[in-house]
Amino acid sequence: MVQRIAREILLAFFSALGVILGGSIIGSLAALFTSFSPISMLRDLAKMFRLWAILVAIGGTFPTIRIIESGLFYGQIGALIRQLAIIVSALLGAYVGYWILITLTGGE
Repeated sequence: MVQRIAREILLAFFSALGVILGGSIIGSLAALFTSFSPISMLRDLAKMFRLWAILVAIGGTFPTIRIIESGLFYGQIGALIRQLAIIVSALLGAYVGYWILITLTGGE
C-alpha cells in the first residue's frame, strides 16, 4: 500500500517535471526557424506549461474531483489525503522544472 502511494506521488512529480523540461526544450526549437531568441522562448514556454504539467501529472481533472468529493462527503479521508499529496507532488515537479530552466538560462 505504502509502496503504491509512493509510486503515484513520484510518478506525478516526475511527469510534471518532464512536461516542463521536455515541452519547453523541444518547443523552443521553433525559435531556430524564426527570428526569436530560443532562450526567451524556452522561458516563456516553461511559464505557460506549468499549469498543464500539473494537469497532466494528476491524470485529468474529473477522477481527481471524484476522489476529493468522496473524501469530503463520504468520509474517505485516506483517499483525500492521498490525492492531495499527488497534487502537491505535481505542483512541486512543475515548479522544480521551471526553476531548473530559469536557473540554467540565467534567471528572469
